[in-house]
Amino acid sequence: MDLTMIQVEPIGDYRAQWGEGAIWWKNALLYVDIEKHKVIKFDPVSGEEKFWDVGERVGTVVPRESGGMVIAGDNGFYFLSEDGELTSISDPEPDKADNRFNDGKCSPDGHFFAGTISLVKKTGDAKLYRLSKNGEVTEAFGPVTNSNGLAWSKDGKTMFYIDTPRREIFGFDYAEGSLSNMVKVADTGHIDASPDGMAIDENDNLWVAFCHGACVVCFDSKTGEEIQRVEVPCLETTSCAFGGENLDELYVTTGIHKSEVEEHAGRLFKVTGLGVKGANSFAFGG
Repeated sequence: MDLTMIQVEPIGDYRAQWGEGAIWWKNALLYVDIEKHKVIKFDPVSGEEKFWDVGERVGTVVPRESGGMVIAGDNGFYFLSEDGELTSISDPEPDKADNRFNDGKCSPDGHFFAGTISLVKKTGDAKLYRLSKNGEVTEAFGPVTNSNGLAWSKDGKTMFYIDTPRREIFGFDYAEGSLSNMVKVADTGHIDASPDGMAIDENDNLWVAFCHGACVVCFDSKTGEEIQRVEVPCLETTSCAFGGENLDELYVTTGIHKSEVEEHAGRLFKVTGLGVKGANSFAFGG
């Protein structure tokens, strides 16, 4: 790999307070600005940015096969239509004021997995939930503290998962919406930062954004070894997704640091020249 070919550039006009949840769908990038309560759709060809204000902190967005999107935020799961109409589905943690939904993704068979985060860092007070295609919300895994990145292997038989404070990537056997046989896939403890959002490439290698770490790191999902590191000019590097016409561009969301002033903090970045393609994303089947 020729590292001199790699380019990292800020794109779009929008500056998020805390960008997250990047996912590529139908020639555009969907992502959220958690703290500004926004879902954003960015078209990299035209440069157009479309916004939906959802009225609460929103941790994740995924496309819906039948049209529109599904989100999860302060008050559980919602359908979000293209014209901005919200329809509540379910809130599995109505009694936990210090929790909200964080990252989420859909499985190859169309279920939506999204987990919560304890905003006061109460260990084990959060969970990973499954919104099944029939609309039922159930616990998929727990306890966790900061449910984060998710990805599925090319054959659909393994789900990769991050509970940020553990500083590890886990793998589960996946079948028909169920998780079993958890194993440790990679240890991220050598990086003094928090593993956040995650994407997977055509070789089943995992690309992890590191919050407070100003980088995206690629791990071999079979050996757990770090393969590559891409420096991002923003401390709060939060999520990543492969996109573009050939799925060979890596889009990276960022947030604004509490005290450090950075020129491009909160911007969306595009990384090119990686020499690898991503895997297709999946939509909610319900």
